[in-house]
Amino acid sequence: MSASTTFVIVGGGLAGAKAAEAMRAKGFDGKIVLVGEEQHLPYERPPLSKEFLAGKKKLPDFTVHDQEWYREHDVDLRVGTAAVGLDLAAHTVSLSDGTGVGYDKLLLATGSRSRRVPIPGADAKGVHYLRTVDDAEALDSAFSAGSPLAVIGAGWIGMEVAASARQRGIDVTVVESAALPLLSSLGAENGEVFADLHRQHGVDLRLGSAVAEITSAGGTASGLRLGDGTQVNAGAVLVAVGAQANIELAEQAGLAIADRGVSVDAGLRSSDPDVYAVGDIAAAQHPVLGARIRIEHWANALNQPEVAVAGMLGESAEYDALPYFFTDQYDLGMEYVGHASGTSRVVFRGNVSGREYTSFWLADDNRVLAGMNVNIWEGLDDIKALIRSQAPVDPDRLADPKTPLPGTTAG
Repeated sequence: MSASTTFVIVGGGLAGAKAAEAMRAKGFDGKIVLVGEEQHLPYERPPLSKEFLAGKKKLPDFTVHDQEWYREHDVDLRVGTAAVGLDLAAHTVSLSDGTGVGYDKLLLATGSRSRRVPIPGADAKGVHYLRTVDDAEALDSAFSAGSPLAVIGAGWIGMEVAASARQRGIDVTVVESAALPLLSSLGAENGEVFADLHRQHGVDLRLGSAVAEITSAGGTASGLRLGDGTQVNAGAVLVAVGAQANIELAEQAGLAIADRGVSVDAGLRSSDPDVYAVGDIAAAQHPVLGARIRIEHWANALNQPEVAVAGMLGESAEYDALPYFFTDQYDLGMEYVGHASGTSRVVFRGNVSGREYTSFWLADDNRVLAGMNVNIWEGLDDIKALIRSQAPVDPDRLADPKTPLPGTTAG
């Protein structure tokens, strides 16, 4: 492409930084403009709820590139600047500083934000959300004060923050409307594993409970009042009830929307041929799974940009990596690959009570949809092979640790 060509990246997170990196690595010598709403250099988000709050890592440890890298690679990095308008016909992006930038190709990597819910008292001081490093620093300060923490929501962020808080000696109460933690993601059996894990580490789990109000004293959060009238005392409250994709820019511009994200093909191209989308906002057609899926996990932000950039450069590429995510809570480490719901049939292999096992999610015809290793650090490639084969398996052999995974395919 011509050196006068301009690629614009909207989104200053991991995906935006990896896109700029891929552009230069693939030999693009045109202009790159990277627009990020936060004041920080692009960084990775998973450590915020894990090592950062546990006091094991600081922001430079998970910043993707330092300032010098952007200078050396001639990337026009504009931090603290939001994209507020997109004109597809004019190929321009309007920015919050009153300026605009034209593009030949545009990559949207706007990510997601913490979901808000209309809980009375949610505007009190001491009510926290966790999406940015600024959020994490505010929560870290609350941890340093040593006051009890109340967490609303037993999803991934809620449980990871609970684990980090307990490791720093903070008393933690987690309130969840479902019967178990992570129920919609992992199902009941795995939910029990995580419930037991947290209880053993001193977390007060209030399951099947609704929050009626975030209570306060003098304008500062003092805890929760539950639906049954029970009071939970706390000096800080974390609301962790999911995320919402930042698709307003795309939606207002008229791009096709699906699954609460930007609809893209397997090459991550949107309904406009000059606009691509990656990361949390990308509702992508998956060539292996045969479905359109949108995944809010780190692996997509890390790996999708290279495929999108290939398309922007006129190459043919598809994003066919299987969805992947991980968690670390106390002494439990987990890796999950594939795509299934918590209602799918689950087959277990190994020592569940000892928290050293593999879960497999099966379709009705016994095809493997997803697999999760808990405290097992081998065999993930075998799980991927089973998923990719799309062949039915024998559930009894799958559950037998003596049967090698590659040999479990039926027939």
